[in-house]
Amino acid sequence: MLQDRRRSSLAGLTLKSRPMVNITLNDPQPDNCVPSYTTLDKIEGIASITCPTDLEFDEIHITFQGTARAFVEKIATSAATASRSNASHNFLRLSQPIPETDIPENRIAKAGQTYNIPFTFAVPERLLPQSCTHPRDNERVLDAHLTLPPSLGDPMTATDGKSLLDDLAPSMTVISYAIRFMMVKKNRENRAKPTVLVDSLKKLRIIPAVDELPSIPVSGTREDEYTLRKVKDFKKGMFKGKLGRLTVEATQPTSLRLPQARANISETPVTTMALINLRFDPADDSAKPPRLGQLNNKLKVATFFSVVPMRDFPCKANAYLYDAQSGVFVETITLSSRNVESAQWTQHNSLERHDSAISISDDSGTKPASQHFYTSQLLVPVDLPTTYKTFVPTFHSCLISRVYSLDLNLSIHGSSATVSTPSMHLKIPLQISAEGNPDARPIISEEEAQAIAARQMDSELEPRSFAPPSPQYTEHAALVRSDSIGTVVSPPSPEYSEHALAPMGTGSMSVVMPPIPEYSEHAADTMGSMMRPSRTREEAREQQFREDGPPGYSAIGATGRPVRLSWDQAMVSEIARA
Repeated sequence: MLQDRRRSSLAGLTLKSRPMVNITLNDPQPDNCVPSYTTLDKIEGIASITCPTDLEFDEIHITFQGTARAFVEKIATSAATASRSNASHNFLRLSQPIPETDIPENRIAKAGQTYNIPFTFAVPERLLPQSCTHPRDNERVLDAHLTLPPSLGDPMTATDGKSLLDDLAPSMTVISYAIRFMMVKKNRENRAKPTVLVDSLKKLRIIPAVDELPSIPVSGTREDEYTLRKVKDFKKGMFKGKLGRLTVEATQPTSLRLPQARANISETPVTTMALINLRFDPADDSAKPPRLGQLNNKLKVATFFSVVPMRDFPCKANAYLYDAQSGVFVETITLSSRNVESAQWTQHNSLERHDSAISISDDSGTKPASQHFYTSQLLVPVDLPTTYKTFVPTFHSCLISRVYSLDLNLSIHGSSATVSTPSMHLKIPLQISAEGNPDARPIISEEEAQAIAARQMDSELEPRSFAPPSPQYTEHAALVRSDSIGTVVSPPSPEYSEHALAPMGTGSMSVVMPPIPEYSEHAADTMGSMMRPSRTREEAREQQFREDGPPGYSAIGATGRPVRLSWDQAMVSEIARA
């Protein structure tokens, strides 16, 4: 008894000697629940500290931080070998600059004196790239992991503003946000880790704004996880012929849109609509579509977690059940069940063209036995239950992911009472998005606003020069040169530069053969040449001989200019060259 009294009195003295820290938010939200915020919301408040005795410190830190924690139980045959693997990820840490005027003088908190330090934070839209540096197998993983995850797994933050609810998360996963106040003392002697004198937290509930993403591709590795199409053959009876083939296909519905974090979800219904297309191909013209029965729809909530960073988006829940480093927790919620026997079937002729929106196509590849088919559509309302449950948007982070899917089970009645009632099961991916605060705006400091204004002013006052372009850069510029006589001669066309005149002999006069323009490799085709039929090389030479005599020769004169030679001069030149 005496030892118990001493322990209780010692504990009382210890509690009395601790500094009292109170973090108050300037927010009109109810005090009985954790305050909720969304993207770009401003978080303002005051951190107050009162010390029973003088307390000497070196630094004060006020931070807005986010942390994800997960653990996996390693199942073993014996209890002695069972163990747990833990992982923690601090993905967000924003620090509040504290001016010297708000810090106690000489960094000593006087006994009995209360110090008030204001702070202001804003919920960011994205995380910094330093938050996700692990290897990835998919380029889109980085974009998803840099999205702010919602609060999850903490029973104190799963609330609608009035009462605590179930967020359908397992105890192995926690994503928490808090305003943290710390007062530390540095160890100057051995430079070890600073000593934490005061550490206090104020929990927050963060539900970020999440836009609806494009439809999830189901092909490839996700074919085993989702089923958007089912085909089933029906018979007329136990020992009778074939009735026909029924194809059921569903499209991915629009996302379920959650209201902003501060809204009461019980007062704002969250709903969407799923569409089921049906097509029946009868075995003969006398066969009629089977009678539809009950349509049951369920919502599956899957929470994936891992103690190592996820390299890709999680899929195939069965693979996570037997992994020593990851796991999955699936919860199924029944949404509704209704009779769809009164669904109307519409008959179509197989030989006519139809609108693509009428029905799904028959991809069986076999020729239909009947000349007509039947189609029908079912609208399935999907409403989130708001009683005792709360939902978070679809997200993927380094350690934790939350995905949703919609299970649709349609029962079909055969034409014979002896045949058991079959059913067709579809599993459709479903997204949950969240609205943000429409009045929220990005917060920037006065210095940042002044810097932005200065840059805009400098760009407007920057001098600009207006001058015509140089002739050599214009589109129709011509390069010219002057000869000794003073005449202006245009240079050879660029397309003939490859065939520049080259001497064929020695002496003051050399004879060369220019290429025929029509057969030059780089000759530009003109409209005239396009309108007339193409000529052979012999016809072109004959035409040239008829107009100008024999194929002409050009010579390089003493002035360096090409000179046209007569037929006799050309022959003399050829004999001299030989």
